[in-house]
Amino acid sequence: MAGVQKNSKTIEGLYLQPMMSKKSFLAIIVAALIPLVSYFLLDYFSSDAVVMPRRYFFDTVQNITKYGKTTPDTVWHKVRDFTLTNQMGKQVSLSDLDGKIIVADFFFTSCPSICPALTRNMKRLQDAFNKTDTIVRFLSFSVDPARDSAERLKKYADKYGINHDTWWLLTGDKDEIYDIAKKEFKANVADTHIDTNFIHTEYFFILDKDRVVRGWYNGRDSIHLSKLADDVVLLMLEKDKKKKRRFF
Repeated sequence: MAGVQKNSKTIEGLYLQPMMSKKSFLAIIVAALIPLVSYFLLDYFSSDAVVMPRRYFFDTVQNITKYGKTTPDTVWHKVRDFTLTNQMGKQVSLSDLDGKIIVADFFFTSCPSICPALTRNMKRLQDAFNKTDTIVRFLSFSVDPARDSAERLKKYADKYGINHDTWWLLTGDKDEIYDIAKKEFKANVADTHIDTNFIHTEYFFILDKDRVVRGWYNGRDSIHLSKLADDVVLLMLEKDKKKKRRFF
């Protein structure tokens, strides 16, 4: 009888062993997947928790009705397209930079005070984003276009080692440039101390890929410049946010 019980336990053990091995295997798989799935979920949902650079100016607020519910929808101000002449004597448009993040300022080549410092700091930004030059572009609008010809702008650009492909110094009709400064970039709103008859500001401006103003920064303040660089990186990430990962 004892022999029968022993054989019975042996047979039972042999029968349960593969069952236990299968359960153990599944437990290991689940244990391995939990941190991996948790990582992807955290990455997926936390992307919306990042505080992005704010939008500043809106044109209208529309009421959108969907499924019987009405909600306000803000139409943010987009800088209109324009055509000006760059330092290479080429006619260029803002639409040539579709999908780019733009850092811009307003200057003039004969400026003896803040403009040289602004240009040097913009050059540092250009160098910092040199490896991402397919994404970030720089624009400097001359507020003295009568004297700042394309030739003069090129000489100025060469003096500061400006990359002509990624940084355009722009000249053209004065009324057009001032309209861009005041009505599109809202330079006189960002810098309330400037003379609207002569736009001379030390602020840098960021446009996102949709041409929406996302911030302005004192171009001579190291803290502001650091914040500008951080915001450019965030906007670079925002460029791909619509391409959400889908795992399930």
